[in-house]
Amino acid sequence: MNNHADVAFLEFVVQSLVDHPDEVKVERKVDERGVLLTLHVNQQDMGYIVGRGGTTAKAIRTLLRIVGIRNNARVNLKVEEPEGSNRRRTFSEPSES
Repeated sequence: MNNHADVAFLEFVVQSLVDHPDEVKVERKVDERGVLLTLHVNQQDMGYIVGRGGTTAKAIRTLLRIVGIRNNARVNLKVEEPEGSNRRRTFSEPSES
């Protein structure tokens, strides 16, 4: 992807949703299965990213797939659980296998 449009898009969307936009970090990894974006946010912002029942995270993943299609790449999103978080995982993440 040219200039990592997927990372720029994800950062823009997430920073617009959270209370701590300066703590949004995105790691980009490319392998034979496509692009994996790993999102790191402040622990207090996890609810904004995941949403009720994972709906916000699912919507962000859908938008990222569209960005990927436009750039001939398969883009997946992994939301990294912040350190010290005691929230139960209620959203699906792509498998690492």
